[in-house]
Amino acid sequence: MENNKLTDLDVKRLNSNKGLHTLLSNEVYNPEKALRFLDYEKKLKKLQVELVKLQTWVINKNERVIVIFEGRDAAGKGGAIRRITERINQRFYRIMALPKPNDEERTQWYFQRYVNQFPKAGEIVFFDRSWYNRAVVEPVNGFCTEEEYNIFMSQVNDFERMITESGIKLVKIYMSISKSEQAKRFKDIKSHPLKQWKMTPVDEKAQKLWNVYTKYKNLMFENNKKGNIPFKVIRANRKTSARIEVIQHILDSIPYDKTLEV
Repeated sequence: MENNKLTDLDVKRLNSNKGLHTLLSNEVYNPEKALRFLDYEKKLKKLQVELVKLQTWVINKNERVIVIFEGRDAAGKGGAIRRITERINQRFYRIMALPKPNDEERTQWYFQRYVNQFPKAGEIVFFDRSWYNRAVVEPVNGFCTEEEYNIFMSQVNDFERMITESGIKLVKIYMSISKSEQAKRFKDIKSHPLKQWKMTPVDEKAQKLWNVYTKYKNLMFENNKKGNIPFKVIRANRKTSARIEVIQHILDSIPYDKTLEV
């Protein structure tokens, strides 16, 4: 679409039931935005078919897959996970967003409560935040000691090496947003009656602690270079394109049988 002029094909797409619904559901009449969303939905549907193939392969081959999501508060981790899982078989995946450790867990090896949630044969587990809480969120907010942080950083690469050597497929995603975009999303969450519950005390401090988060994020990435499973950094200011990139990366990272019939 050049010079903001709609082609005959654009008009035809907007004149469909889905096109009209998308166009009229926007607060401002915006054909360009509506067309972008239609493109996104088309790409998403194709990728979700591939996710079904991937899951079928995991089930048939008794594979075990872990996908971990890290990133700033309000970066879109949960939304991406929802798009990944909305078409696959819910009996063969789990989404783990662990709460803060209880008294018993605080006496255990740090990684233990995550290991307890690892996939069985034929299963995919998605971690909405993972053991990397100790790399960024905990030290930034004073939830761990310096010694605990240093022990984690010295162990995490060996821990992940043991995971993959045991046969588990591990995919690591970091969703990145700008400070202004985070502020915009926080404002939307606070003003939305169905989203207000998402704001936590940690979220409330995120903007003030932005530079401290950046420091520990960079230290995490630097330490990660010593291992063999890098993070895929997804630029997530635009949610739709970020979700497409996340799904494509998962599909590219796992050698599933793309010829499967579903």
